Amino acid sequence: MPKGKEIEARTEEILLPIAQENGVEIYDVEYVKEGGEWYLRAYIDKEGGVNIQDCENVSRKLSDRLDEEDFIEEAYTLEVSSPGLGRTLKKDRHLEKSLGEAVQLRLYRPQEKQKEFEGILKAYDKDSVTIETQDEEKKFARQDIALIRLALDF
Repeated sequence: MPKGKEIEARTEEILLPIAQENGVEIYDVEYVKEGGEWYLRAYIDKEGGVNIQDCENVSRKLSDRLDEEDFIEEAYTLEVSSPGLGRTLKKDRHLEKSLGEAVQLRLYRPQEKQKEFEGILKAYDKDSVTIETQDEEKKFARQDIALIRLALDF
């Protein structure tokens, strides 16, 4: 497992009881380098959405636990936030919750002379994602998909 994925998995283990204690769920955890700086981002959610107090409570407790565990070698910035309205659908559980919702899908390489598609998320499995566009149902191989996110204005 790559180092970044190990850090994400370990952070998620530490975050789980903190999230439960604060009445939120973990949407995603990512450890990324941007502009020469490392960021550890925890995205949390709950029915009706999270507020700034939820993020602050989780951030304080997570920060304390990460300091105790001290397993990340590099200096990093911890961010705890909502995944937002146009949230990225990275995992099967994200796709499951979003069935029937409007999504935007971006491909690595053009198909039918375009890389971006919008439609209603109809189905998914380990190999493919199906959306219903205004004209037809389209099935895409997951390996060809660069990004899927909830559409803001479909």
